Amino acid sequence: MMDFIEGIIQYGFLQKALLTSIMVGIICGVIGCFIILRGMALMGDAISHAVLPGVALSYMIGINFFFGAVFTGVLTALGIGFISQNSRIKNDVSIGIMFTAAFASGIILITMMKSSTDLYHILFGNVLAVRPDEMWTTLFIGIIVLVSIYLFYKELLVSSFDPTMARAYGLPVRVIHYFLMVLLTLVTVASLQTVGIILVVAMLITPASTAYLLTNRLWVMLYLSAGLGILSSIIGLYFSYTYNLASGATIVLAATFLFILAFIFSPKQGLLWRSMKNFKRKTSST
Repeated sequence: MMDFIEGIIQYGFLQKALLTSIMVGIICGVIGCFIILRGMALMGDAISHAVLPGVALSYMIGINFFFGAVFTGVLTALGIGFISQNSRIKNDVSIGIMFTAAFASGIILITMMKSSTDLYHILFGNVLAVRPDEMWTTLFIGIIVLVSIYLFYKELLVSSFDPTMARAYGLPVRVIHYFLMVLLTLVTVASLQTVGIILVVAMLITPASTAYLLTNRLWVMLYLSAGLGILSSIIGLYFSYTYNLASGATIVLAATFLFILAFIFSPKQGLLWRSMKNFKRKTSST
């Protein structure tokens, strides 16, 4: 642990990695709360894979991958909605069709490139090699996402828990849905360098699910999820730096470990607490 702390003090690349990991932990944790409350975990997976062709195209034409990733991510989200709303195909099926098509297109584009070494980090993440411009991009996206959620918190709250009531209040539920998809795409792009395309869905879902086991209030869940995202990122970065492991994988495993702890020891929803409660009920009845 002391070596890790000394490394943070001495090495600029580790400082950038730590700041970027913390920012990703916060925004993934916050947006993830709305994703799991709306039952949109599969949509998070779809968007994370759908940005791959945009990233590949950006590398091919020599522009920042942010623009290509956001474009294909939003385009896929719109395509999923269009198919499910204009055919007999259900939403989960349209998600499966669109995100696999987008991911396959990305793989083909990668094979057409002369070198795919840079894109390896996009797939699996390498926060220890994060560049200053990527760190600033993550910060910029983080500010947009957090400010948006702060401004439209009530609309997101009502539409997440009771879409019917939201429509009765005159809220544009469909617009809110696509607005959330845009935010999800931005968060996915911000997380590419840290955990990569393949593992970003874990950072969207796992800290938020852990927080969901610990509280019944959304505003508390948002803070808990962000805190758990930060803790997972720091623990994962420590193991990645100390033992020369893949950063994305260690961060995700740290988040999973925290979820397992909450699953077992949560004061209200934990497996241990519920087992003790059932045991007491059985003994009192006999």
